[in-house]
Amino acid sequence: MSDHEVIRVVATAAALELIERLRALHGPILFHQSGGCCDGSSPMCYPAGEFLIGDADVRLGEIGAAPFYISRPQYEYWRHTQLIIDVVPGRGGMFSLENGHDLRFLTRSRLFTDEEQARLDGVS
Repeated sequence: MSDHEVIRVVATAAALELIERLRALHGPILFHQSGGCCDGSSPMCYPAGEFLIGDADVRLGEIGAAPFYISRPQYEYWRHTQLIIDVVPGRGGMFSLENGHDLRFLTRSRLFTDEEQARLDGVS
C-alpha cells in the first residue's frame, strides 16, 4: 500500500479476531455488504466459493485477508465513505457465518476527507 492509497474498507480489532475464528472453522471466507433484504444492511460473511460474485459487485478491498464486496447500487450510495467493519453482541445474519457465535458484524462509516476523495477521484 502506498502513502497515497485510500482504503475503502477497514476492520476493528474485534472484527479481525472474529474473522480469524471463522476462518479457522470454515477455511477461506469472503464478505458482501448486504443491500438490506432479509438481514438488513449488514456485512455478510460466507465461505469463499459459496456466494457468487457477479459483474454488479464491486470489490472494496480486504479485511483480515478476506475479500470484501458490495453491490454496485450500494457502492454508489456509500462511495464517499470508508466502511468500518466492527463486531457487536447479537445474532448474526441468518446466512452469515458469525450466526450462532452471539456476535454480529456491523458496518460503521465515516466520510472521506476532501483530500481522500480527491485521490479517489484521480485529482491531484
